[in-house]
Amino acid sequence: MAHQAVRAIIIKDNQLLVMERNKFGHRYFTLIGGGINIGEDAETALRRELHEESGLSVGQIRHIFTEDAGDPFGRQYIFLCEYQGGEPVMRPDSDEAKINELGQNMYLPRWLPLADLKRVEFLSESLRQALLNGISHGWPNSPVVLDWKEAVPIEPATTES
Repeated sequence: MAHQAVRAIIIKDNQLLVMERNKFGHRYFTLIGGGINIGEDAETALRRELHEESGLSVGQIRHIFTEDAGDPFGRQYIFLCEYQGGEPVMRPDSDEAKINELGQNMYLPRWLPLADLKRVEFLSESLRQALLNGISHGWPNSPVVLDWKEAVPIEPATTES
C-alpha cells in the first residue's frame, strides 16, 4: 500500500501555520503533518501530528485537498482546520525534534504571514497555488485532487552593486 499522510491548513490572524525546513541548506516551507500509522484514521493522525509538531489544538476539520505526491511523500490528505489555541512549539520527544538535534536537517513550526506565501519556496507548488486560491476565493466544498508539481525554487533577492 502506498504511503499516506495528512497535512493541516490552520490560519490565525492572517497567518498560516507552516513547518519551515532547512534540509542540508535547502530552505523551504510546507504544511505541518505526517504519515498515517497502520490502524489509524486520517483525523486521528492529523490531530496526533499537530500535537507532536506544533502543540496546537484544532476544532472542526474538513478534508479539502488530496495530492498524490509520489515517492517518498505518497498520497497527502489536506484538511482545513479550525484553530482553537496554542502557539507553534515542537514537542521535545517528536521525531522532528530528535532530527533537529543532529543540526543539519532542521524543522521549525511557525506562523507565516499570508502575504509571504507567494514569496517563499513551498512544497508543493500545486498546494501553494491551491492555498492562495482558497485564501482569496474561498475553500472547496468537497475535496479537490491536486496535480502534484515540484516546488519552484525562489531566488533570493539580489542587489546591484
